[in-house]
Amino acid sequence: GAMLSDGGWQRLQSQIMAFDDHDVARVVAKPAHDLDDLPVLLSPAAARRLEDLAQRAHALTLQRFGRVVVMYAPLYVSNHCMNQCAYCGFNARNPLERRALSVEEAVRESMLLHDAGFRHILLVSGQHTQYAQASYLAQVAGQLRAHFASINIEVAPLRREEYAVLIEHGVDGVICYQETYNPATYAAVHLGGPKRDYDWRLGTLERAAEAGVRRVGLSALYGLDDWRVEGWMAGLHAYYLMTRYWRTQVSISFPRLRAAAGGFEPLQPLSDRGLAQLICALRLVLPDAHLVLSTREPAALRDHLLRLGITQMSAGSRTAPLGYSHDGEAGAQFDVMDERTPTAVAAAIADAGYEPVWKDWDRRFLTAG
Repeated sequence: GAMLSDGGWQRLQSQIMAFDDHDVARVVAKPAHDLDDLPVLLSPAAARRLEDLAQRAHALTLQRFGRVVVMYAPLYVSNHCMNQCAYCGFNARNPLERRALSVEEAVRESMLLHDAGFRHILLVSGQHTQYAQASYLAQVAGQLRAHFASINIEVAPLRREEYAVLIEHGVDGVICYQETYNPATYAAVHLGGPKRDYDWRLGTLERAAEAGVRRVGLSALYGLDDWRVEGWMAGLHAYYLMTRYWRTQVSISFPRLRAAAGGFEPLQPLSDRGLAQLICALRLVLPDAHLVLSTREPAALRDHLLRLGITQMSAGSRTAPLGYSHDGEAGAQFDVMDERTPTAVAAAIADAGYEPVWKDWDRRFLTAG
């Protein structure tokens, strides 16, 4: 907190900008990297060594994870939201068609994903006191746990006791993006609603880990502030969780802000090259973190970034409630850029020389070998 007070963020920014080719050469020469190397690897100077970094990140990922890429799909159970986040299509002030799935609808929709071959599912919702509360999510997870290898949630921040109940009902992963780690920017883009509380959101994954969840996932939302500082903070956050809760697996995502309903444009866009550098830097410093890439990114770019250290990818995503059965025309959260079918994504992963894991038989096949 204190580190990011007024002026603190700017200091971190100047630090990253000040590294030169000499600093980068010193870091690249090291056989292994630590957290102190992260700001150097995120610097403009390091961008000139991107090919080097990419080769290292690729080799390190193969060493730690082999060639396995886990595929998952998101299921939007509600787009009701009380928050007024300037950048989000679900903003309470947007005249969006709202929809909340009943438990039965959510299960039916999930089983469509199951029938398509998915065994890893992510339940997503907007933040609203009346919809997608912990009791509802527990009911949905309880019905899905026999059919899915993994049930993750990306919903409003909950209390530790609520996470404990969800874990009992089969939830094994909790995702929560801080959006921006800069408290000043956070206050500027969260204009109303319970999400305005920066500290409560920041503590979410700790509460989940303390409740005993198997996996937590974090990220900034790239485009709200300087991506180099955001990436540094995301790395520190991940390192803290990995060290303090060593039984819990940590994943880091790389969502880039897309124009959404309401017409918000990214304030500080992250380029494709910058995204590649960010992925490499976090892979080199956190060799055991899962790195996740969603369908926010176009197909060709996803195929290209895969080899830099990505270990999990979504596929065939729909970002509106009832998106899979097409019953529902309710509003979507953002535009999907990679519109390939799950089978096509799996084929592209296999063509790149990796093993897509999304169906039961894949897992048996892998363990048999």
